Amino acid sequence: MSRIKLWLLLLTLVTVWPGSSGSAQPADTVRIDASHIDTKVLIPGVHRYLVYFKNGKDSSRVRYQMWTRNIEFVRYEGKDAIRVKQEWESNSQVFHRVTSYSEKTTFAPLYQESWWSTAGTWKFDFVHNIAIVNGKSLAESVDSAGKSQWSAFEAARGQYILNWHLDLEVFPMLPFKEHTTFLINFYDPGFSAPEFVPYAVTGSGTLKGYEGQDIACWLLETHDDKNHEVFWISKKTREVLKLDQQYGSTFRYKIKLPFSE
Repeated sequence: MSRIKLWLLLLTLVTVWPGSSGSAQPADTVRIDASHIDTKVLIPGVHRYLVYFKNGKDSSRVRYQMWTRNIEFVRYEGKDAIRVKQEWESNSQVFHRVTSYSEKTTFAPLYQESWWSTAGTWKFDFVHNIAIVNGKSLAESVDSAGKSQWSAFEAARGQYILNWHLDLEVFPMLPFKEHTTFLINFYDPGFSAPEFVPYAVTGSGTLKGYEGQDIACWLLETHDDKNHEVFWISKKTREVLKLDQQYGSTFRYKIKLPFSE
């Protein structure tokens, strides 16, 4: 199953926000490797995002979700690591939980275990080369879907990749500067093989915070013929504060909440 198919399955699709302040200057291209990642900018603790959708840009909001993400610096398999726990809920019900471990300095994935209400439990162990979906080893899979998942996992283990399921944690760690396009080798455990995805710094923007505070942001953009995403990333704290996404006529928004209980 591709990430796009998953979005369709979960009804978690898509927006773009006009008003980028970027100019039409040539962009530098940076192929992201471990040397470009700064894990020190990550802020430990609980972070929450309100996620909602529209069936048209000017339509009413529909399909509300709450995403909770907890970042912790821990030890894993005798190494310094970063653990991110996620819980996604909608209509007072949790439909997705995931725990991800990454190397502390490179953010390369070490392990991920996830549960989907629609797809069961998946475990991907990058240290011990083990992948299990709903209790069955992908290495021993005889069906085409399982073989494809295993092939993608093996390909991911042979190169430096970043976990696409942790994109909201990856983006803050990038070396932002004007007129730069990042090529990120993303892999979402259980989905298709790693691929270099371009994300362009298209300029700067300002969000209005509490008490009239102006929050200066980088605008990080990616798109193809179906999908268009713009991430608003605080220049001061490096947090992803907002996502505007459009997929066809469907719009998705993520808004970071300023407080957690």
